[in-house]
Amino acid sequence: MKTNEDRAEAWRVELRNAIKAKDRTNIERVHMPELDAEYRSHNRVEEVNLGITAEQAMEEAKRCLDCANPSCMLGCPVGIDIPSFIKNIERGDFQEAAKVLKETSALPAVCGRVCPQEKQCEGVCIHLKMKKDAVAIGHLERFAADYERISGNISVPAVAPANNIKIAGVGSGPAGLAFAGDMAKLGYEVVIFEALHEIGGVLKYGIPEFRLPNDIVDVEIQNLQAMGVHFVTNCVVGKTISISDLEQDGFKGIFVASGAGLPRFMNIKGENLVGVMSSNEYLTRVNLMDAANPNSDTPVFQGKKVAVIGGGNTAMDSVRTARRLGAERAILVYRRSEEEMPARLEEVKHAKEEGIEFLTLHNPIEYIGNEQGRVTHMVLQVMELGEPDASGRRSPVEIPGKLETIEVDEVIVSVGVSPNPLIPQSVKGLEVTKWGTVVVDNDTMQSAVPIIFAGGDIVRGGATVILAMGDGRRAAKAMDEWIKKSR
Repeated sequence: MKTNEDRAEAWRVELRNAIKAKDRTNIERVHMPELDAEYRSHNRVEEVNLGITAEQAMEEAKRCLDCANPSCMLGCPVGIDIPSFIKNIERGDFQEAAKVLKETSALPAVCGRVCPQEKQCEGVCIHLKMKKDAVAIGHLERFAADYERISGNISVPAVAPANNIKIAGVGSGPAGLAFAGDMAKLGYEVVIFEALHEIGGVLKYGIPEFRLPNDIVDVEIQNLQAMGVHFVTNCVVGKTISISDLEQDGFKGIFVASGAGLPRFMNIKGENLVGVMSSNEYLTRVNLMDAANPNSDTPVFQGKKVAVIGGGNTAMDSVRTARRLGAERAILVYRRSEEEMPARLEEVKHAKEEGIEFLTLHNPIEYIGNEQGRVTHMVLQVMELGEPDASGRRSPVEIPGKLETIEVDEVIVSVGVSPNPLIPQSVKGLEVTKWGTVVVDNDTMQSAVPIIFAGGDIVRGGATVILAMGDGRRAAKAMDEWIKKSR
């Protein structure tokens, strides 16, 4: 009698034989439909990328060669069985494709939207070796997850019988959610403590809805709740309750994923002027506190001449948000050239289409204000590129005496973040770097305090959603093994 594995292998062989490899590689990569740039630049809620159709998804899936040693899986931090979910799309079984994604990813609809696939799974696709476009893995992942959600037939991953062991997670961002999903599958009683009133961490407060709608995040969270994960909001571990409190309450393992919510500034003259703020504050207030609404309890100033300092995805989110809030001139100021910019190419493209100005090879050295203490101008040092630094990017070097002054009424600083210091400062014996990140074993994510594992920005200092999720998965696997050995 044939097993499910036998049947799956049979149809995959059939699909491989149905179309020659050469014909598969000659199919053009699908293009993601988008909202009109002028329309979307004034719309803060509607998603820019519209998603691909079933026909487009099945055609794109044909491009996958179902490699014997799929390099795309090695490029995926959470280890998704990429060929399997794509082949399910090719044969039209979209529900099964979604199930395959959920075997290893707690957030497929999120990852299909915000992960830098071009640097990870797609970045090592075999098509690139043939000078072809990579398979649109991210588009296909989003399609499968969206299809399942829209169909209403949402599958819940199987969980092992309850083992009655309590596990705590601190922070409900991508690392915490991935950890929770894997631990729930193993039968643990998982409780995630979130400092804010909304679950989702940076997925809710840091990423605008035009890139990641909140209802998409909510569906992924509801799936975790259906698996038995519990969430406690408005609870600051390290202040409301302590790690010791959790231990006394019977939690046998604690995963710290409290993120990096402490903004960095440049320590230049005028940073204390009204109208100068961090991207963390700006995006949190707009995304989570309805600050764009003039009737909000904490309305945000909606500048007309807005400058955002930085070149990452958060800077791009900030400047595109400012444009949507009515900025007549929205400028991205970056000290390197566009080639060194760490933001996703898609985000750069979208920003330019929406009328964002790019002022590269410039760096602010002073903000100037009026008598009321509000920022009015920004002095910029003009830069040029020197030799590469430790990151491999060419270092920006000042051009002596070359300055520019531009008029601004709002400045949003997005030059990096530091880890939340509450837990590192409140746990005796926890090893912390000079940057405030928690030191862990890279393989197990276990800290110097055995009961505490950690991952995401609290360890990395700043990372992508998918890298944080990878940390959560490694921590879950290692914590399970540690608990079993400790019993």
